[in-house]
Amino acid sequence: MIHPHITDALKVPDLVRLTDGLVLIRFESMKIYSALAAVRHLLEQRTLRPGQTLIDSSSGIYAYALALACHRYGMRCHIVASTTVDTTTRAQLEILGATVEQVRPSANLKLDQELRVRRVKEILVGHPDWHWMRQYHDDVHYLGYREVADRITTALPGVALTIVGGVGSGASTGGLVERLRVTDPSVRLVGVQPFGSVTFGSQDHHDPEAIIAGIGSSIVFDNVRHHLYDTLHWLDFSHAMSGTIALLRDHAVFAGLSTGAGYLAATYEARRHPDRLHLVIGADTGHRYVERVFARHAEALDPTALKPVEVSAPEEMTMPWSRTEWRRTARPAGGKERAA
Repeated sequence: MIHPHITDALKVPDLVRLTDGLVLIRFESMKIYSALAAVRHLLEQRTLRPGQTLIDSSSGIYAYALALACHRYGMRCHIVASTTVDTTTRAQLEILGATVEQVRPSANLKLDQELRVRRVKEILVGHPDWHWMRQYHDDVHYLGYREVADRITTALPGVALTIVGGVGSGASTGGLVERLRVTDPSVRLVGVQPFGSVTFGSQDHHDPEAIIAGIGSSIVFDNVRHHLYDTLHWLDFSHAMSGTIALLRDHAVFAGLSTGAGYLAATYEARRHPDRLHLVIGADTGHRYVERVFARHAEALDPTALKPVEVSAPEEMTMPWSRTEWRRTARPAGGKERAA
C-alpha cells in the first residue's frame, strides 16, 4: 500500500508477543490516531474552518500528533509545550510548521501543567479565532481509538483480554475499552498512574523524580471516565524506569517511560490472572527518555523482586508501588476543580 500521507503509516501499531500472557501494542506515536480523527471530525462538522489555527498544551506526543494532523489537513498549529518536550521533538514541530513556546522551568510537573493551561488562556484572549483542542476535556479525542480497538478485535478474536496502559487524558485507554466492550463486556482495564496525580487520588504523594510525562495530571481531566477502570497501579519513577529498562533488556523494545510502567504492572497482573491475555499499550518510542532513563540503566531495579502494596482505597496507598481494585467506580470525591 502507498499511503497518501505519512500519518497513515506512522499511526498503525504493531502487536508484539512478549510472553504467553503478555502482548505489546506498540505505537510510534499513539496520539496520531486521536489527533487525526479529532481534526477530521471537527472539520466535517464545520466547528473548524480550513486554515484555522489550532492550539493546545502538551508534554510531547500529542503536540507531535497535532502538528502532523495540521500538516495533513492544512491547518495552523500552536503548541504551549511542557519543559519535558525535548529538542528533537521541538525541532520536528517547528519544521512541520507549528509555532512552539515552552513554559519556564518549574520545580515540579504540577506547576508546569498549570503554567501551560494559564498560558493557553492568555493566548486565546488575544486570538479568539483560534480553536483550543482541549485534549484533556473534549471527548472528540476518543474517536480515533475505535479503529485501534477494531484492529485488536480482529487480531485477537475470542480472547479473555485485559488492557493495561497509562491513564493520561483518559482518551486512549477509555476509547479502546469502550469500543471493545461493545462486543465483549468482560474486557478488563488496568490503569497506570504516577504518584502525585489528582486523577485517582494520589495528589498528596510526592515523587521527586516524577517525569512520567502524559500519564498523570495535577488538574481534573474530563476525558477520564473513571467507571471504565477495573484496577489501578500507582508507580514511582524508579519502578517505571526499571520496567522500561527491563522491556529493552529482555525483549529489545525501546519504548517510553509510560510503556515501561505499564509493562511492570502488566507482568504482575499476568501472574495473578494467567487465564487472561494482557495487552500493554506502548504509546511511543524511548527517544525522549535517553538521558533521563536509558543512560541511567545501571540504577534500574530487578523487576522480578518488585511487587505492589495492595490497598483497598486511594487514601491507603504508599510509595513506591501500590495497587487497588477500582471495580469500575465513579470519580473519587474531593478532587480539585478543573483548571482548564
